[in-house]
Amino acid sequence: MELLLEKFSLGVGDRFAHQARAQLEACSKAASLGVTVVPVWNKSNREHNIVGSEPASVREAADEAVRQLGWQFPYHVDADHINLDTVDRFLDSSDFFTIDVASAIGQRSERAAAFVKRHPELVGTLSVPGVPDPLTTTVESVERTTAKYLFAVEEASRIFRHICQRRNGRPFITEISMDETDAPQTPVELLVVLAAIGDHGIPIQTIAPKFTGRFNKGVDYVGDVEFFEKEFADDLAVIACAIQHYNLPANLKLSVHSGSDKFSIYGAMRRALQQFGAGVHLKTAGTTWLEELIGLAEAGGHGLRLAQEIYGKAYACRAALCEPYAAVIDIREDRLPLPHEVCQWTAEQYTSALRHDQSNPAFNPDFRQLLHVGFKIAAHLGDRYVNMLVACRDSISRNVTYNLFERHIRPLFLGA
Repeated sequence: MELLLEKFSLGVGDRFAHQARAQLEACSKAASLGVTVVPVWNKSNREHNIVGSEPASVREAADEAVRQLGWQFPYHVDADHINLDTVDRFLDSSDFFTIDVASAIGQRSERAAAFVKRHPELVGTLSVPGVPDPLTTTVESVERTTAKYLFAVEEASRIFRHICQRRNGRPFITEISMDETDAPQTPVELLVVLAAIGDHGIPIQTIAPKFTGRFNKGVDYVGDVEFFEKEFADDLAVIACAIQHYNLPANLKLSVHSGSDKFSIYGAMRRALQQFGAGVHLKTAGTTWLEELIGLAEAGGHGLRLAQEIYGKAYACRAALCEPYAAVIDIREDRLPLPHEVCQWTAEQYTSALRHDQSNPAFNPDFRQLLHVGFKIAAHLGDRYVNMLVACRDSISRNVTYNLFERHIRPLFLGA
């Protein structure tokens, strides 16, 4: 039995497994307006290790939210950014596997020459329906692309076969991720990658390339929006072409990682998706944790004081917290408020600095990015933090649902 991913899907992170219902409420709002956006709860091995949780907790939270709300559509649990070393702990609880092979890009494959010989159609002037200008390649350029990416595809195949073997016929959805690397993949490079994936018989339903521009955690896109729109549309055209020529699943779609809060490109994405009749998978991940902090602060009293304390500890540990995320954050320390100042803030000052409202002059993207990577601080607080989530549930849930629906689902999937 094949497991098929719906046309529109939303990757949602829930660091502390308390917001699944609030997240699902946002998808329910979209469904009530006639658009099905399938939730995919994702949590990486690194996040589990930091929080001290197990993959089964994500499945349990998702199942309970679905039961409480009577959700009638599909939903999934994503083993996010796994590799051969980390996948086994996710095999029982996940039905969506994001195979991350970014670290394998550039490694040498012994089969590169054979691949180029097998695909003469990739050399020359390529006419791809939907791409305004022909794509031009040479033998040398295809050889360079193959040398860069073929080993990564082979590694993805090894991981995929491992999952198949260990799941004993239980169906799952496969995504391949190549976004956490230095250089974006061009549409031509994506076509070569998809040809290789087809050769290996990996039935991917989403692929996450690296796009031009910066996709920093929890803040807006930084780059040329017009160029991004062309690149995104060209990638959609390349995928449609690859489906026809390389025996890939008909529902294969793009996945946009670190897609949360990329407000300036949602319009561009929506136009391109409508042009091609295509689907998309958008990962929003850690913004739910930030909405928890906003909800705590809004509740005032002990909630506000805990939110202030978390910032103070994150500021003190900022170098260690930021190091693993250096490629996807851009924080200017001179724009970070000092902890003793934040401790004097009202609830409105705290939430104004943190909430991603670019029309508010008090919004501070540096403050927001530091707290985005600072969930380790809350994890170390253990029951103190979790108990406060329960105490402030109403204000937190309201913010989580509003953020996902009004700032993400509505502009991308429903239109402004």
